Amino acid sequence: MGEPPGYRPSAWVHLLHQLPRADFQLRPVPSGFAPQEQEYQQALLLVVALAGLGLGLSLIFIAVYLIRFCCCRPPEPPGAKSPQPGGGCVTWSCVAALLVSCAGIGIGFYGNSETSDGVSQLSSALLHANHTLSAVDHLVFETVERLGEAVRTELTTLEEVLTHRTELVAAARGARRQAEAVAQQLQGLAFWHAVPLSPLQVAEDLSFVEEYRWLAYVLLLLLELLVCLFTLLGLAKQSKWLVIVMTVMSLVVLVLSWGSMGLEAAAAVGLSDFCSNPDTYILNLTQEETGLDSDILNYYFLCNQAVSNPFQQRLTLSQRALANIHSHLQGLEREAVPQFPSAQKPLLSLEETLNVTEGNFHQLVALLHCRGLHKDYGAALRGLCEDALEGLLFLLLFSLLSAGALATALCSLPRAWALFPPRNPSASCSGSRLSEPLLPARLEPAPPLRSFPGGRRRPH
Repeated sequence: MGEPPGYRPSAWVHLLHQLPRADFQLRPVPSGFAPQEQEYQQALLLVVALAGLGLGLSLIFIAVYLIRFCCCRPPEPPGAKSPQPGGGCVTWSCVAALLVSCAGIGIGFYGNSETSDGVSQLSSALLHANHTLSAVDHLVFETVERLGEAVRTELTTLEEVLTHRTELVAAARGARRQAEAVAQQLQGLAFWHAVPLSPLQVAEDLSFVEEYRWLAYVLLLLLELLVCLFTLLGLAKQSKWLVIVMTVMSLVVLVLSWGSMGLEAAAAVGLSDFCSNPDTYILNLTQEETGLDSDILNYYFLCNQAVSNPFQQRLTLSQRALANIHSHLQGLEREAVPQFPSAQKPLLSLEETLNVTEGNFHQLVALLHCRGLHKDYGAALRGLCEDALEGLLFLLLFSLLSAGALATALCSLPRAWALFPPRNPSASCSGSRLSEPLLPARLEPAPPLRSFPGGRRRPH
């Protein structure tokens, strides 16, 4: 979050950076979710390794089955044209496996959409929280700048005009001290101005990663859908070359399905561990990354009556100082304007500045309340722990159905295309001749003329 456009810091705002930061010890509360620990990372790698083990076992099973099918098949007697028994069962089992894979593709599209919706909800919550924090900083800087300008110009002019009346000058100086006190108290409300962690940057990074994740899953789902459709087409047309190509593609998709299953399982386990107690982990992580006081973080993350507002004292002192400025200005307007008409213009300008300051102060009170940021925090958790986690579970189910269906299809496809009838070239040639009725007929020798009784043969 940067400064608002057109913002020019003054000496009043520089006081914000010169104030000493409170010294406090970071005391993180122990959390069950610790992704930085080596043991936890090894546990997640074990989950991924289980998917790799499943891939290896399925490939070994398919290889053993195909070797047994190719090497242990009994020889066919010469001239046998009848199909082998069980050929229809093999074909239909392959078709059923492909249909199950198509159903898994539908589940995968739904899971991919749910995961994307959850991440989008998380990004939207981060953007709204960034808007709230930026608005707080902008209001603080604007109010401090207005008060500093009023002290430098209107109050200085008013003191010069009221030089001959000591009690009126004292009232103007009292208003000056109260304005400085308000500016000093408001400076402490911009608690996020020096924090290196930007919710906007986090939201942009999440959206960038999610865009490529969503696209990768869409391509995987479309690839598997095309493999299933072309395999069914090859079985229907009894095309050996198409079924062989789709068998190789099914093997590729099988490997991708097991790989995605490992990633989805690890992500689902880690996310479920995080969602079991997210407050403690996020509180510790935010405190470590930002260096903010734990009272501020507890107030916004928990937002209950047991945690008091850490800015309540500053807000109360600012409100009292603004009320004192009002009383000073009203007294000056009542006493000074009849005797010093030139004091009316700076007093009116000060009243206008004070009205704007009070409006900004009320906006700050609303923005600094924990309701807004805690609502964004709850929306982010719902998107991550409900929609995204549900989508990951559906993607895990898709990968499981896809791996099982493709393994079954890979075992059934070689037996299915081995039962396809061979193409007879002579039969096809004869069929082509029958299908061409407009070809000219072959010329045959004319039969000899028969002689009739009583007829004479012409002389040659």
